[in-house]
Amino acid sequence: MKVISDSSVLIALSTIGQLPLLPLRFPEGILIPRAVWHEVVEAGKGQSGADEVSTATWITVCEVRDSPLLSLLQTELDYGESEAIALCVEKQADVILLDEKYARRKAQRTGLTVLGTVGILIWAKRSGCINSLRKQLNILQTIGNFHLSRAVYNQALQSVGEDITFTNLNLYKGDSEHETIFSYMGIDSISGK
Repeated sequence: MKVISDSSVLIALSTIGQLPLLPLRFPEGILIPRAVWHEVVEAGKGQSGADEVSTATWITVCEVRDSPLLSLLQTELDYGESEAIALCVEKQADVILLDEKYARRKAQRTGLTVLGTVGILIWAKRSGCINSLRKQLNILQTIGNFHLSRAVYNQALQSVGEDITFTNLNLYKGDSEHETIFSYMGIDSISGK
């Protein structure tokens, strides 16, 4: 299976210590364009993912041919996303790993199969590689500053049979934004009921 990745999934999984899930899910390895390498390893030196990606033997860096598709994509997306989508089309890859909403839509309109960080974590839970999807999603949001709607969060938990009721709501005690949201939902931010 040919898989191309943008930087977002590599960085997000690295941030939560779950980058090793990728070679488990895709044992044939992952291809990344030069722009993604630059973004994660060179420009991102000292940040999450830089060391992990630079030493990963299962990641192969590929050059993207200068194509009309790449030029068009670069008018609307960043270089990493543009090159990842163009490389996916060029290599006729099976899957592209992307998280950013707009880039995902562009890839899907191009006919590509898109998988993101949450999808990888769902696979990991179903495969027994992680014990709790909820825990990983919470870490991803708090440590990784990963933006995830409550609907997607709940849908992901539901897809793996984890309870979608709130736990650990004490994290939000005193946080007026979350207390307002929980109040609107009819949930007390302290007790969770």
